[in-house]
Amino acid sequence: MLKSIEKIIGKRVIVRCTNAGVFYGTLSEKEGQEVMLTDCRRIWYWEGAASLHQLAAEGVTNPEDCKFTMRITSINLLEVIEIIPCTDRAITSIEAVEEWKR
Repeated sequence: MLKSIEKIIGKRVIVRCTNAGVFYGTLSEKEGQEVMLTDCRRIWYWEGAASLHQLAAEGVTNPEDCKFTMRITSINLLEVIEIIPCTDRAITSIEAVEEWKR
């Protein structure tokens, strides 16, 4: 495991997968392209950030227009291609987005 990954185990991150989309949660494990997130949500659609990098750094400016799913306890994600640590500012913003349900 890369030493930089070890530093973010237990931290809030945004994860992008090849086919499964984008997720937000606490990084609990990583092995190869597989990660385990806990206390997590799928980021279905966001407004107020131009990219995932901006979302992880600044959060969103239009939380009422975002579609972040309900929280789940954990998820095992395969084919992870990007893990972006979130700043405190972004965490506050993302956590404030209402759950999107149908």
